[in-house]
Amino acid sequence: MKLSKRSLYIIVVIVATIAVDQISKVLVRNNIQPRTEIHPGERISLIGDAFIMMNVENSGAFLGMGSDLNPTLRIILLLIVPILVLGFVLRYILKDKSLDNWSLFAFASIIGGGVANVYDRIVYGSVTDFFFIDLGGVFRTGIFNMADLSVTTGMIILVFVSFGKKK
Repeated sequence: MKLSKRSLYIIVVIVATIAVDQISKVLVRNNIQPRTEIHPGERISLIGDAFIMMNVENSGAFLGMGSDLNPTLRIILLLIVPILVLGFVLRYILKDKSLDNWSLFAFASIIGGGVANVYDRIVYGSVTDFFFIDLGGVFRTGIFNMADLSVTTGMIILVFVSFGKKK
């Protein structure tokens, strides 16, 4: 079976996204003291107090949402539903030949980031988050990782592409 350039592009973006995320998480887990209930964890300043690295294990979804759900509901909402959605999105982008390269990149980034975080939940029972941005209270993020950044970037690209098509 010969892969088309388009399918190869999708696979490369997904695999690269997963690889960057997983390598970054291994480096964080191996080199930064994690935050626990009894230890505040290590905080590494990358750019003053504006951009900080730390090691936080997130048992929930975005910003820890869902971490207090009962185990069955957590498996359904944080593993089964995301796997089904990611599968449907992958099927959609492989079949819809009318998608432009920006949309393909965006969807593939979303899939790669989603797969990377689902992998963490399956293997480790939580997702390793490590970046935090605080621009003096004007803009402040939760603690996030490279997979989250890929998903968010993909969503932003899709918004811009959709606005571009409306003109």
